[in-house]
Amino acid sequence: MAKPTATPLMQQYQEIKASHPGAILFFRMGDFYETFYDDAELISRVLGLTLTSRNNGGAADVPLAGVPVKAGPEYVRRLVQAGYRVAICEQVEDPKLAKGVVKREVIETVTPGAAFADYLLDGQRNNFLCSVVSRNGHTGVAAVDISTGEFRLVTLETVDLEAALARLGPREVIVAGCSADGGDSEGALSLGYGSATPLGQSTLAVATSDLMAGGLRGAALTTARAEWEFDPSLAREELQRQFGVMALDGFGVESGDELAVGAAGALLRYVRELQPGGVPHLHRPVVERAEGIMPLDEMTRRNLELVESLRGGTSEGTLLSVLDRTLTPMGARLLRQWVLAPLTNKAAIEARLDAVTAFAGDPIAREAVRTGLDGVRDIERLAAKVAARRITPRELRALGDSLARLPEVERAARRITGDALGAMLARWDGCADLGEDVRGALVDRPPLVIGDEATVRSGVDAELDELRTLRDGGKDAIAQIQTHERTRTGINSLKVGYNRVFGYFIEVTNAHGHKIPDDYQRRQTLTGAERYVTPALKEYEERVLTAADRIESRERELFEAVRSRVAQQIARLQCIARVLAEIDVLSSLADIAEREGYVRPVIVDGFDLRIVAGRHPVVERMMPKEKFIPNDVTLTDDARVIILTGPNMAGKSTILRQIGLLVLMAQMGSFVPAAGAQIGVVDRLFTRVGASDNLVRGQSTFMVEMSETSAILHSATRRSLVLLDEIGRGTSTYDGVSIAWAVSEHLHDHVGCKTVFATHYHELTQLEDELSSARNYNVRVREVGDQVLFLHTLDRGGADRSYGIEVGRLAGLPAPVLKRARMLLRQLEGGHLMAKRPAKGGAPAPAQQASDQFALFEASLAPHPVVEALRALDPNTMTPLQALETLARLVTDVQQPA
Repeated sequence: MAKPTATPLMQQYQEIKASHPGAILFFRMGDFYETFYDDAELISRVLGLTLTSRNNGGAADVPLAGVPVKAGPEYVRRLVQAGYRVAICEQVEDPKLAKGVVKREVIETVTPGAAFADYLLDGQRNNFLCSVVSRNGHTGVAAVDISTGEFRLVTLETVDLEAALARLGPREVIVAGCSADGGDSEGALSLGYGSATPLGQSTLAVATSDLMAGGLRGAALTTARAEWEFDPSLAREELQRQFGVMALDGFGVESGDELAVGAAGALLRYVRELQPGGVPHLHRPVVERAEGIMPLDEMTRRNLELVESLRGGTSEGTLLSVLDRTLTPMGARLLRQWVLAPLTNKAAIEARLDAVTAFAGDPIAREAVRTGLDGVRDIERLAAKVAARRITPRELRALGDSLARLPEVERAARRITGDALGAMLARWDGCADLGEDVRGALVDRPPLVIGDEATVRSGVDAELDELRTLRDGGKDAIAQIQTHERTRTGINSLKVGYNRVFGYFIEVTNAHGHKIPDDYQRRQTLTGAERYVTPALKEYEERVLTAADRIESRERELFEAVRSRVAQQIARLQCIARVLAEIDVLSSLADIAEREGYVRPVIVDGFDLRIVAGRHPVVERMMPKEKFIPNDVTLTDDARVIILTGPNMAGKSTILRQIGLLVLMAQMGSFVPAAGAQIGVVDRLFTRVGASDNLVRGQSTFMVEMSETSAILHSATRRSLVLLDEIGRGTSTYDGVSIAWAVSEHLHDHVGCKTVFATHYHELTQLEDELSSARNYNVRVREVGDQVLFLHTLDRGGADRSYGIEVGRLAGLPAPVLKRARMLLRQLEGGHLMAKRPAKGGAPAPAQQASDQFALFEASLAPHPVVEALRALDPNTMTPLQALETLARLVTDVQQPA
């Protein structure tokens, strides 16, 4: 839209807007944030505001939409949640003192990934802003949570990018997608407004988009930045300048981390643009090594329902909901991180288990620790707000009160014997001096904003106390002035008063007019009296009338002094916040272990997985514990593939998920719901259960199933655990059995990993005879008359029926349908047997014949003798009688097999 000649105010607006082209500019004007031009039209549409206009001194009116400053946070929240950036432009000088246009500056740009305000954050999870750069099959990721100061660098194979992003769950991602001059690269949308694209959002190259799709899940704002910003050499300088170091070696950065360093440099530049005041609270970056954390792909996270339920995407009914008994927001966030990032290093796993064991072994000390933690606020995010100058008086006092609870936590934690907590307690610094400073300076219940009520305690500052006395002690002060003037003048009837028109005055009757001192100045004449003022009285009046403003200013100075002292100790606060989070999580895991009857798993470097009386942690919570049927599962090198058959509704999928969850819980450092467990550490966990389509990508249910299966076969190693359910059911029976058979063979022969394959294809039970390390198991049922009882118990051997029709009966199918289905089943069921595996010489082994029907995979079987006899005949040379005799002989041969 063409902009007419601007007034000085609008010139200021346009200059600031030009510096923030990808954001909605909230321009402070008195008690309102105003928006103009395209911004106004956009927020009127998105927020449902009335679009008005103002004359700009030119021929055209300027579109205008505004919101009250007090309601600003709610409107910012709605815009950010819709994927927009909002630049907050404040008045940075007192309008009363301004000469000309009030000076204004953007103090921050709020985006989904860069937020401090509680109304934009979830206390139970981190709010990461990520930077990603890929090259030659390798990827560097840098992640920052501005609200906590966490800073991570990750170097990984590009194939694992989706798992890494899903673990971090970023709200915003920046990528290299612009040319050197800052313009958009080919294939990227222009930054700015779009009818369906949030501000500043751009598309990625197709390959990168596909890799990130699962991890981002459409929830992250993606922004393209100039390629040069990701240059590792420039990035090193950015990091060294940010953290005041000469080299990055002290952070654990190695030569192979160049991509992650480049991503970090671009991320720092972007964050500084969003936060002009800087980000002094960023932690020193932590370098994560891929070999220490188990990558969890999307299908495994989804199928195991680790942090989000399949039913609506909430945390209800998830592993996290079962394990989360944390008492602090820091602990809740850390537990979520642990659930999504199981460890693969035995020593690290054992260290966590030792700590959980220590807490579990001393219930009294553990309960004392948890009592101390109860009521501790989010020290991590409060510390970040302190450093970023975003903290309110009430929040700073909450920080002080939280620090005051820490001695109780420390005393209880140190009562726990052994070395398990030694490393954590060695880092303990309760920051008692900071807590005392805050609590000594601020009142017990400070206001949200300075000026509404008292913020600083009485007795802290003499000047503030005097100002408050002036403001609040008017009667006493007037009495003192009156006594002083009576003594000085000798006029006992002299009175000191006040009215709104003349202010403070001294009233003397006419009879004492000859006693008036020279410094008295006549202010008003009354009948029989005169009113005067003195320089001292006028000075007092000025002090009283301006006391309220001066009180607010002085309280702000004092508050800022306290905030500054605390901010200088940000590293100490962040350290104790991390220690508290770990103690919270470990004590929480110990608490649930005791309450739910979990046991410590035995972690081994070997291959074997042995679970005795294992239970599903979520399912057992949803039903009376005595009704849950536990099961034993054993996977060893010579029995590493389980073919699990059984009827519908018998619980095959529950058992699959149960195995996966117990392994994951053990490797995150938790006790497990079982009578005993020996866990051979796995490097990857793959779980494919259920079916769904992907309409966005145009993929059918079967295509999604095949894509996920393909990913497993390409990624699994011998140390992996693969849990598959009903592979091949999305196509024809012959196709499905073929795929399921071939997948099982591949996992057994070529991958060699631990595998549990649940299936309704009874043909796969022959794999026990074909594969040396395959074993058949089934989930038992009992038939009582026409009823089927599901026993939910694992048994050796394969099942012979699926009982699908019985399940249909339980679901209420009409009786005629059930009757017809049973009849058709008898007609269709055959003795289809799978082919023997090809012999080493390449020729297929003879097929077993269980009936007169052709076997399922005809091409792989030896030729049928009748077919071969027919092929040998020449009908053109046979008489009718010869043909009849030959037919009779063939019939006899079939009826009397050799």
